[in-house]
Parts: sequence; C-alpha cells; structure tokens
Amino acid sequence: MLAVLLLVPAGPASAQITIGVHIGEPPPPRVYRVPPRPGPEFVWVEGYYYPVRGQYVWHDGYWTRPPYEGAYWVEPYHIGGRYYPGRWEGRRGIVNHDHRWDRREERDERRRRGGGDRF
Repeated sequence: MLAVLLLVPAGPASAQITIGVHIGEPPPPRVYRVPPRPGPEFVWVEGYYYPVRGQYVWHDGYWTRPPYEGAYWVEPYHIGGRYYPGRWEGRRGIVNHDHRWDRREERDERRRRGGGDRF
C-alpha cells in the first residue's frame, strides 16, 4: 500500500507543460535587388521574416558560404502560425543556421564588405 502511495504523485510530477505564442502568418516578402555574386563558392540566402518578441522582423537576403561542400539552404517557413527556422542540409547532416557563427567565420559577404547587419 505504501509503495502505491509513493508512486501516485510521480505520474503528475513528470507531466510537461508547453506554452506557445501564435502570432499568425508573416507579411509578404519584401522586394529588393540581389547584388552580384562575390565568388563561385557563395550561395544566396533569400530574405525572410522571423519572429522576435511576438512580431515578425525582416532579415535581408545575403550571399554566404555553405557550412560544407554540397550543403544546400532550406528556407524558413511557417505552417499553422508556427515558425520553422532556415537550416543547411546535405549528405553530412543538418546544420542549424546561426548568424553569429556566420559572421565569426566570415562566411557572410556583408561582413566581408564591412556593411551593417540588420538582424
């Protein structure tokens, strides 16, 4: 009997609570001019909206180097009000996109030219 009483509270204690924020679909993509490719190793990452504190913020497109040869960019997308971030995929697996890493590794053409980042 004592063992049953000790196990009963363990069930509810291990329950998970998930809280989500629904901010709807982002606005239509912006129109802008794509600058010339800086070199053959660069890939264009199209501009996109991403959520920040309950609203969508625009990130301009840019030229960057893939994290490894053969990797391709999967654009961010929205389904049912939920945001899925962009990522790199390929035969060596998935690499989650991190703008800080891109800048630190100087893969981003904007960084190489000394332009300002707007994200």
